[in-house]
Amino acid sequence: MNRYFLCCLLFLCIEFNSTPDSGFWGFFGHKKINRLAVFTLPPEMIGFYKHHIRYITEKAVNPDMRRYIIEDEGPRHYIDLDVYGENALDSLPKWWEDAVEKYSEDTLMAYGIVPWHIYKIKNYLTTAFRSQDADQILRLSADLGHYVADSHVPLHTTKNYNGQLTDQVGIHGFWESRLPELFSDDYDLFTGKASYVEDPQMRAWEAISAAHAAIDSVLRFEQELTNRFDESKKYGFEERSARTVRVYSYDFSNAYHRKLDGMVERQMKSAIKMTGDLWFTSWVDGGQPDLDPLMGEPPADTLSPGRGPLFRLRKHESGEDIK
Repeated sequence: MNRYFLCCLLFLCIEFNSTPDSGFWGFFGHKKINRLAVFTLPPEMIGFYKHHIRYITEKAVNPDMRRYIIEDEGPRHYIDLDVYGENALDSLPKWWEDAVEKYSEDTLMAYGIVPWHIYKIKNYLTTAFRSQDADQILRLSADLGHYVADSHVPLHTTKNYNGQLTDQVGIHGFWESRLPELFSDDYDLFTGKASYVEDPQMRAWEAISAAHAAIDSVLRFEQELTNRFDESKKYGFEERSARTVRVYSYDFSNAYHRKLDGMVERQMKSAIKMTGDLWFTSWVDGGQPDLDPLMGEPPADTLSPGRGPLFRLRKHESGEDIK
């Protein structure tokens, strides 16, 4: 079964199963990251984004919704670095064209493409700013925040994405959904102002590298606590939307959260900052257009990432097309 279809199924079938709280930063986390990224923007941008903050927030989950209807959507959210060997971060080409030449597009799609896709969407957004297409700016901004957030989740960087290889099934949603929902009210998510990113493609790889470095702690700490907690203490039940669902207990969640020592907060904060930075960078690279005349109404409610012209992406520095 395809790994992303499996995660989608787990997300839908949460009730009384062995994988509580499966999701992808959870809808809660994605919305919070996009919303807070708006407040990193400079005066020239923040009026437009605040005017559409509800759209930017609510549509943060559109890429996850598209997984059910677009076959190629799934791989855009993750990359299984460990299938490329212990030194994957050194051996994997950082540019899409080079990676395709080395591994083939089919191989890359099989194991995830999130760092390359972030760069692609960033360039789409730049083109939308240049053409002053408000609908595309909003759709692509919401999407870009989603993929950036996913790149900050450690379990999005490994083939053991839900602990299925280490008898820790459910850890994916536990880390990125249950913990933020329980504890993010106490997080300090102030990041300061957005700044220009000289090399967006390498910034995406830096995010992946930092997330992947945390994999060992994410898995080991949960296993250590599981060995200490009885099954009846590890899980509990809560009422949600007129349903009784099994969840990780507060005590187990709190113990895990403390062992992680601020990891989830740091990753959320970094995702917020990077999202704002890439929105700002796209605007600068797109000619710094005046956004005030673009206020208008938000785009029609759709899962589509947009149907504008086929943008052509350029390989950094060399100028070679990569799509």
